[in-house]
Amino acid sequence: MKTVVKKLYEAMFLVDSALAASDWDGINKTIETILNKVDAQIVSIQKWDERKLSYEIGRHSRGTYILCYFRAEGTKVRVIEREVQLSERIMRVLILSAESMSQEHIEKETPFMKAERQRRKVVAEEEESPVTQKAEELSQSSTVADEQSLKSVSSVTEQAESEENDEPAAATEAVKNEEDEKEKDAETSP
Repeated sequence: MKTVVKKLYEAMFLVDSALAASDWDGINKTIETILNKVDAQIVSIQKWDERKLSYEIGRHSRGTYILCYFRAEGTKVRVIEREVQLSERIMRVLILSAESMSQEHIEKETPFMKAERQRRKVVAEEEESPVTQKAEELSQSSTVADEQSLKSVSSVTEQAESEENDEPAAATEAVKNEEDEKEKDAETSP
């Protein structure tokens, strides 16, 4: 009976960025399926980064790198590489021995994780910043001011409409006054 020794390996999978963005779970499932075929034990799998490729691979100029650590028999590495070549979803893979790596190195933050952490920090700062709070206050006060403006415009409009309705009576009165004055002038003139 032979004892199977599984060694630690590091694999960098390269996939099309558009495919990774639209079907991230499917890409992960494909990688897991390939590794499960050779009875590998996945230690860690995470997005490493998205980069512009040095040269086009199958008409793709950008790629997403996925870093994976797994334990498998040494003879199974060639099988994994062959499966990747047959896969339509994975463009390339590079597999290296990682026996000398510590757990700390395996859990090290990837460039994607750093960028994501930085993005979250910026978003949190924007939400808490005094400028953002002032902008929100101004937005709320402008909403109140807009409502007040609408009310005053409505009252002015109503007043103008009521004056328009009163105009015929005022015009009639003015005409009568002019006629009265003409009659008085006619009576007083010889």
